[in-house]
Amino acid sequence: MKKVMYLSMFLMFLLGVVSAQEKTDNKQNLFDKGGDVAKMVLAEQKFYALDFKGALNIYTDILSGKPNDANVIFHIAECYYEMKQMKEALENAEKAKRIDPKANPNNSFLLGKLYQMEGFSDEALVEYTAFKMNTVSNKKTQESGVDICIMQVNTSKQLMANPVDVKVVNMGDVINSEFEDKAPMVSADGKTLIFTSQRPGKSSAVNSDDGMYFEDIYISRWDTLKKSWGDAELIPGSLNTEGQDAATSISPDGKQIFLFKNDIDAESRGGDIYVSRLSSSGKWGAPKSMGKPINTTFAELGACSSPDGKTLYFTSERQGGFGMQDIYMVKRKSRTEWERPVNLGEVVNTQEDDAGIFIAPDGKTLFFTSKGHASMGGYDIFKTTMENGKWTKPVNLGYPINTIYDDLCFSLSIDAKTGYISSNRKGGFGARDVYMVDLANYPVLEKEMKKRVENNGPVMAILKGDIFDASAGSGMEAEVVVYDETGAKVGSTLSIEGSGEYFLTLITGKTYQVKIEVKGYKPVDEKVEVNASKDGATTIVKHYLLYKK
Repeated sequence: MKKVMYLSMFLMFLLGVVSAQEKTDNKQNLFDKGGDVAKMVLAEQKFYALDFKGALNIYTDILSGKPNDANVIFHIAECYYEMKQMKEALENAEKAKRIDPKANPNNSFLLGKLYQMEGFSDEALVEYTAFKMNTVSNKKTQESGVDICIMQVNTSKQLMANPVDVKVVNMGDVINSEFEDKAPMVSADGKTLIFTSQRPGKSSAVNSDDGMYFEDIYISRWDTLKKSWGDAELIPGSLNTEGQDAATSISPDGKQIFLFKNDIDAESRGGDIYVSRLSSSGKWGAPKSMGKPINTTFAELGACSSPDGKTLYFTSERQGGFGMQDIYMVKRKSRTEWERPVNLGEVVNTQEDDAGIFIAPDGKTLFFTSKGHASMGGYDIFKTTMENGKWTKPVNLGYPINTIYDDLCFSLSIDAKTGYISSNRKGGFGARDVYMVDLANYPVLEKEMKKRVENNGPVMAILKGDIFDASAGSGMEAEVVVYDETGAKVGSTLSIEGSGEYFLTLITGKTYQVKIEVKGYKPVDEKVEVNASKDGATTIVKHYLLYKK
């Protein structure tokens, strides 16, 4: 949106130039001259209209007559940078500096960004400092974001000097392709992995906006015998269409997928959040809009559910936020109604985009993606925890989970031993790949790490099952409430009407009191012991029959 604003400002400036020219010479205007000045103006116009290739062609034509014009060479480097051809961008930016370091002060800033992306921290700092020294206007310096870039470089140096004890492994061609593969999300039991890919899939059509295939949603299932992920395939059912389909999360129970769709018939100008539910046949149903108050006329771009299904976290560009894209939370009123959404506040949200959300199985630790906090460069993954009713200051997950490249969309297994991210770091199969993170020695859920070590097993467990009407023999809706040994309420959820399914996550190593009370039925009051398994996710299945009084 900033580029659109700059384009408007440029067009206003351009109109002023043309108007002045007409006043001095009605027979000839700027574009009729056909000289280098006119070409430079036209190239700049194309650049701000995001036609980088068109601008590059014009600058290249100008350079043919002025092979040593450092300013033109800088603009060529700038075009290559926007076209993501970083090798050519760096070659031209360095050439422009060799010919005339003062030809365009913005070349130092561009070089700084290019060196930063290549991991040349010291060289990047030199260029950023030169840009600040040679830029007279403090306002221009602030608008450039150079201070943020300097902070990022210093952050990357600090984090790389103190790496966290993890192993980050590319998931290989079982999951990844030569195309963009992103947003990996795992169900709480660790058995289902979904992600979004731009490989040829449901449709072979190309998106005119970026020249890439439309996105589709893929699924991979964990093979318990082979202890590996199966080959990714198009998710069965009605999720994928001929257009753009992007999954943003799978619910902890593995029964719902939240996705982003930009439906031309919807009210939103930038897309809405939809949900698809898994049928008894194993296929996913057609996505349905989440509706108001979650969706608005502004863009809502992703959502994830808390383990008990009572809170939805989502990202939105609605008015009243702190940046372009903010994180919100909304409590459930009933099966179909939601309370008023609440912005997570300026501790979490920044002036940059804050997105890529995932709420951990503990129900209180939120992982998200941002470059507005202490980032290494580009997007990094952060975590914040709800403590005493407030979100803590976000913490960078550290290197090598985060790098100088874009690292996004962290999700976590229930035993907190395995994480999944997407990244465009070097060495991948395509533009962005899915990676698995071995967290066995890294306490991403810090306060629970000690318990995991003591128990020699996962900290969190799954309690799930069905609630049936004993008389009708069918599943029914009922609230399941769980208390710990002290009598404190530690969780509750509502079973699904029709199937009777319920799902909760609980801390292991405890005995809980499970209570179910439905008007007209005899209450259920039962103790359930939750111990950690030694291998994989701990899952306890309890079915309940409710008898009429």
